[in-house]
Amino acid sequence: MAPFILVSYSAHAQNEATAPIEAIDGDLSRQHTAEPPPEPSRNGSFPVQDNAPDNGVPSRPEITPATSAIPDKGTFQESDLIGPAEGIFGKGAQGLGKLIEDILKKQGRPNGYIVGREGGGAFMLGLRYGSGTLNHRIEGNKPVYWTGPSIGVDAGANGGSTLILVYNLHDTQDLYERFPAAEGIAYIGGGFNASYLRRGNVLLIPIRVGAGLRLGANVGYMRFSKKQRWLPF
Repeated sequence: MAPFILVSYSAHAQNEATAPIEAIDGDLSRQHTAEPPPEPSRNGSFPVQDNAPDNGVPSRPEITPATSAIPDKGTFQESDLIGPAEGIFGKGAQGLGKLIEDILKKQGRPNGYIVGREGGGAFMLGLRYGSGTLNHRIEGNKPVYWTGPSIGVDAGANGGSTLILVYNLHDTQDLYERFPAAEGIAYIGGGFNASYLRRGNVLLIPIRVGAGLRLGANVGYMRFSKKQRWLPF
C-alpha cells in the first residue's frame, strides 16, 4: 500500500504543478496573438483609430483652417485717389470722380500717382514745366519734375493742377524717362482733360484742370526727372 500511495501522491502533485504552467502558457499565447500596436507615420504621429460602434451618429467632421482673401495692397483704390484729387482740384471740379471711376474700370487700379502743378504755353511750338510728388505704393513718396516740348496746331497759355495716374511702375527708376505724348487742348477761361502716355509697360494718365486761354492739338513728350530742369528737351 505504501508504494501505491506514494505513486498516487506523486501523480497528483505533478498534475497540480503543471496546471499553473499551462495557465501561464495560455496567457502568453493570447498576448502573442494580440494585434500589434500601430506604427507611427512618417511625421512621427500615430494614426487615430475609431473603434466606436456604428450607432447612427455621424462622426465629427474634420476642421480645416479658415482662409481669408488678402486684399491687394500694391495698388490704390478709388477712395485713395479722390481725396488727393479734391485736394488739388477742389471739390468744385465737376465730373472728376466720374472720370476717375471710368478710368479705373478700363485700366484697373494704379500702383502710383503724381499730384502737382504745371504750366505751359505754345505758338505752334510749345513748352511745359511741372513739379509734384510721386506717391508709390511700395517705394513711398518722392519728388518729381517734368518738362516737355510739343509741336502742332496749338496756341495760347495755361496753368493749373495735375493728377497723373501711374500704372505698372514696379521700379520708380523707370519713371525718369521720356514718354511720348499727344493731346488736344481746349482752355477758354478754364478746362478739364485727360491724356494717355506709354513707355514700355508703364502707363501714365495725366488729368489736368487749369485756367488760361489755349486751343489746339499737339504731339511731343514729357520727360520726368529727380531734379528740376530748365531745358525742356
